[in-house]
Amino acid sequence: MKYNNPLAIFLLLCTALITTTTKGQQTQSKPNIIFILADDLGYGDLGCFGQKLIQTPHLDAMAKQGMRFTQFYAGTSVCAPSRSSFMTGQHTGHTPVRGNKSVPPEGQWPIPDSAITVAEIMKKAGYVTGDFGKWGLGPVGSTGDPIKQGFDQFYGYNCQSKAHNYYPDHLWDNDQRVDFASNTPSSFTEYSADLIQQKAMQFIDKQAGKPFFLFLSYTLPHAALQSPNDSLFEKYKKLFNEKPVDVPAWNGKGYAPQAYPRAAYAAMVSRLDAYVGQVLDMLKQKGIDKNTLVIFSSDNGPHKEGGHDPAYFNSSGGFRGIKRDLYEGGIREPTIAWWPGTIKAGVNSDHIGAFWDLLPTFAELARQPVPKGVDGISLVPVLLSKKNAPQHRFLYWEFHEQGGKQAVRMGKWKGVKLNVATDPKAPIELYDLVADPGEKNNIAAGNPKIVQAIQRIMLQEHRENKDFPLFTKATNN
Repeated sequence: MKYNNPLAIFLLLCTALITTTTKGQQTQSKPNIIFILADDLGYGDLGCFGQKLIQTPHLDAMAKQGMRFTQFYAGTSVCAPSRSSFMTGQHTGHTPVRGNKSVPPEGQWPIPDSAITVAEIMKKAGYVTGDFGKWGLGPVGSTGDPIKQGFDQFYGYNCQSKAHNYYPDHLWDNDQRVDFASNTPSSFTEYSADLIQQKAMQFIDKQAGKPFFLFLSYTLPHAALQSPNDSLFEKYKKLFNEKPVDVPAWNGKGYAPQAYPRAAYAAMVSRLDAYVGQVLDMLKQKGIDKNTLVIFSSDNGPHKEGGHDPAYFNSSGGFRGIKRDLYEGGIREPTIAWWPGTIKAGVNSDHIGAFWDLLPTFAELARQPVPKGVDGISLVPVLLSKKNAPQHRFLYWEFHEQGGKQAVRMGKWKGVKLNVATDPKAPIELYDLVADPGEKNNIAAGNPKIVQAIQRIMLQEHRENKDFPLFTKATNN
């Protein structure tokens, strides 16, 4: 058939660009996007980031097939504000949720209606949206309920404190409570991480062939250290030659005790790795892997809770600090981007980025405008290995526990200020991350101009929030 009409030729070319067929599956021009977020996983907990004791073959392969980020940061050093930073594209001086603030009877302080979330942007672009795992940004029915913040489907823990038990008495399917009567403090039957993974896989299977945005907010390897008594757990018991420690019977309060904490933690990380492998395998089976961007990261540094010993595994990867620190070990995360045929294989990127960059990245891929007030910069040029990709002038963090903390990354320089809630004029520690990545030598005294520049950024980037005040104690003194 000949096309002499210019309009007909144009429409034919557009159709060819918009749709392609692979293995019988029709795929759309806009890529599917999956963000996989581990919970309390340290920079050094993956083999591809230096881990020697825990096996993570699927994530290691993902890094070899994609891009490994060596200087990528979480929103802050605990769960809720770090996730709020991702959801809103704002650092913790601007994002609405800045702390783990509980709301009885179940849930955390909600994201307000006024916030524009990445899920809302993707839904507006025609994506089917799903979150499977842990939410922690607003109780069921509140303004922060995930199904009121852009997600078509949610399954998992609404409340992050409930997620401390991997054998819960209930989870949430959107706004419907799903009970597990067989799970009690003395009877562990339904393992939540497996249930969440099953629902996530069903989502991918159902949505293949149309654009989808999937947030896999896994709870692994956050405490409690609970792992099914399976071959994976047994393998690490033998590998570590671990002798059991005496533990009391659990009364259902706090973290469930673990007789084999090292084996349990390692098994949880390897189970997370296996879940990622299942996701990537399904994308390949459905013929949509080349049209799907997958990014993996963690919400903050490694925990020291429930019997876990991060030093044993070198979970912080040689960096200073753990969860709740604004030193590198508390916020620098093992981050991998995978998109076969689009992202070059085996790339190690030293691009300095953070969670607030993901919203503008996903918005650009979905061809949506970026809302005003976003602090992030799109990573698309970085993912495509473009030269002269835009760079941040600085990154800024706040942490509202332990007396209040602030931190700034400015090129090679890192400034950290402690006890700011009671003393806004507290001294700034200064580190050269090129010469001293472990932040061992405070060189503030010899670099007053750099310290002054960082102080200006801290003053400029903090916007006081009535729900999460940072300087109230100092103001009231």
